[in-house]
Amino acid sequence: MGTLYLVRHGQASFGADDYDQLSERGHAQAVRLGEYWRERGLKFDTVYCGTLKRHQQTLEGIVQGLGITADDGVNRRPGLNEYDSEALVHAIHPAPLPKPDTPELYRQHFRMLCDALAQWMNGTISPAGMPDWEGFSNGVHQVLEEVRHQHTGQNVLLVSSGGPISTAVGQVLGTSPEVTIALNMRLRNIAVSEFTINPKRLMLQTFNTLNHLDTDEHRSWITSA
Repeated sequence: MGTLYLVRHGQASFGADDYDQLSERGHAQAVRLGEYWRERGLKFDTVYCGTLKRHQQTLEGIVQGLGITADDGVNRRPGLNEYDSEALVHAIHPAPLPKPDTPELYRQHFRMLCDALAQWMNGTISPAGMPDWEGFSNGVHQVLEEVRHQHTGQNVLLVSSGGPISTAVGQVLGTSPEVTIALNMRLRNIAVSEFTINPKRLMLQTFNTLNHLDTDEHRSWITSA
């Protein structure tokens, strides 16, 4: 059996005009994860990555920390890309909203996002430019099936976002939409979740861990958005 390491991207640029860009802290988080794995001698047989900038930048940071040279063998899959949170919120609240730059506006944003996610998953809304929930979920499922069939016995790195990773965990555990949303909201930046790769099925081993930041020097690096 092998292990699939699912990594949520490092801290992006929440509240900025372009969210899809790692912050300075996000890049440091990614490098630190790579360093942590290098210290423990972990090596990967293959890599999967979404096609968003924050996914690629996170992978670049991990590779830097591992002290290796990235090759062209990365499996880039659009099925690992995040849903469009702005389109989701707009689908239930078409009027313009202020930028979530205060704690209360931040909480309001995520309350509305959770509501929109539930309606999308139930088929109540169809956000502009997005697939339906079944299409999104199938995109994640296809990647998991590829890993299961082609990479048993290997260590596989997968860099994605909170939505696809929580969807993957939900598929493996058979959770309800409400639980999948709750898992999504709890995923922290650069957190690692692990699946054991078995030819018959994937099995969850760990969820949302930050062992690489569990030192006095790095605990302040823990972020969520």
